[in-house]
Amino acid sequence: MATAPRPRTTTRDPQELGRRLTGWLDARLPGARVTGVEVPASNGMSSETLLFGLDHPDAPVRACALRLAADPAAYTVFPVYDMARQHRVMRLVAEHTDVPVPRVLWLEEDPTALGAPFFVMERAEGRVPPDVMPYTYEGNWLHSASDAERARLEDATVAVLARLHDRFPADEAAFLLPQGMGSPLRRHVEAQRAYYAWVVDGLPRSPLIESAFDWLDAHWPADEGPSVLCWGDARIGNIVYDGFEPAAVLDWEMAALGPRELDLGWTVYLHRFFQDLTVSFGQVGLPGFLTRDHIEARYAELTGHTPRAMEFHTLYAALRHAVVMLRIAYRQLHFGEARAPEDPDTLILHRASLEAMVRGTYWSRVTC
Repeated sequence: MATAPRPRTTTRDPQELGRRLTGWLDARLPGARVTGVEVPASNGMSSETLLFGLDHPDAPVRACALRLAADPAAYTVFPVYDMARQHRVMRLVAEHTDVPVPRVLWLEEDPTALGAPFFVMERAEGRVPPDVMPYTYEGNWLHSASDAERARLEDATVAVLARLHDRFPADEAAFLLPQGMGSPLRRHVEAQRAYYAWVVDGLPRSPLIESAFDWLDAHWPADEGPSVLCWGDARIGNIVYDGFEPAAVLDWEMAALGPRELDLGWTVYLHRFFQDLTVSFGQVGLPGFLTRDHIEARYAELTGHTPRAMEFHTLYAALRHAVVMLRIAYRQLHFGEARAPEDPDTLILHRASLEAMVRGTYWSRVTC
């Protein structure tokens, strides 16, 4: 994925969306006009983002971003897109913490206007570490930064997690808890099992993913720790940086109530995913950046909470990412962008690292 053409994520025309959005805005700001419609280069694989200007004398902001539920015709990554949930999370984070989130403006749950629910927020200006080509590759702004600048970005990013977890009142996140029995972590894992079952419904199953679920059962933490609001997709590719300081934390669709380590494990492993991929293509990458030991130590320093069961949580992050990657790969097959292999596990880009985690050999061979 790091070197291949970007997989299709939508069948929508952004300019047509802009025209329809102008009609929708006219009911709220008569005479408002949408200008400069563009799709960001960092647009994700799931929900869609559209950037545009808002031309109206009474506009609350001039630079806006539209967050639109995934195109139902584009083989969606997730089965449900709850835009009201995302909108609520962002509003509450802004209300209860100083974590920088974009100001949310309007929410529309009726799909009539644009074909799916959406919300509009203020656009954040700055730079985002790219996924394609990954920020671990030579030539992008983060790779070209100095060690001191990357260390500053790393510390500031971990501080975002620390402030979110410490300052957001956990009872305000109870609406994020999945239905079911057991602890928040148990419910989170069971929700991932259900998601995996949806991904492979009628399609080849993944022996590797299923072995990873078995590993979780066999290595369940004796002490899960306290539950907090977790960002969910906690990685630097979802932060807009002003210089090397976070200016806006984006993409809250995976927000959850659960142990702090859900976010920490995701932050650690999603960097490892890009780093391992970069090394596999013959580059050095950023071996001293966002290492597990640095993240754990900095987080403990900021919060007084020593991260626990991190091998469990980094494997769980790799497992969750594998399910998402499998769904994206099946979408490529659906659109004829790739051919189905005999072994579905070859569709998982980080197969080798997840296999090593299940064997218990991964962290012994990488710089933590």
